[in-house]
Amino acid sequence: MIPILILQIFLFPIVANYMMNVWVDSRRTLVLQEAASNMGSTIQQMYFALNHPTIPAGTTSDQFGLPSYIDGYFYTANATLQPSGVATTSSQVLEITVRLVTTKYEVTSSVLLGSIVQWDTATTFVSNSTNASAYAEKFQNGTIRLGFGG
Repeated sequence: MIPILILQIFLFPIVANYMMNVWVDSRRTLVLQEAASNMGSTIQQMYFALNHPTIPAGTTSDQFGLPSYIDGYFYTANATLQPSGVATTSSQVLEITVRLVTTKYEVTSSVLLGSIVQWDTATTFVSNSTNASAYAEKFQNGTIRLGFGG
């Protein structure tokens, strides 16, 4: 009986630690995915708002309203614009990759945009920066350029 009790004394903390690590991994991934989805949705809304023919050329920006840190870590985001792959449309897909800095966590979110959009690849989102935002700029020819920062 004593060997079983000793085994339980050592086994219980190991199992509890493992279960907590699984829970923390899941929670961080979920919060990061929520941030990526929020970014994608906001960028898509900015695009659709400026894409209307009655909207004149100009610039707008949005702060996202996201937390600066997730469990004490800041996060970064980059995005790439790619053709949608659907032959009947000229839409483009913006893929946003969000990484929790100094950890293994990384998620991707995708949003569908139109054919007249450009993405500023030189921009990066950094959550704890004073410039943590997105911008959209509409030109006279109707082209819309999107990017992080403002």
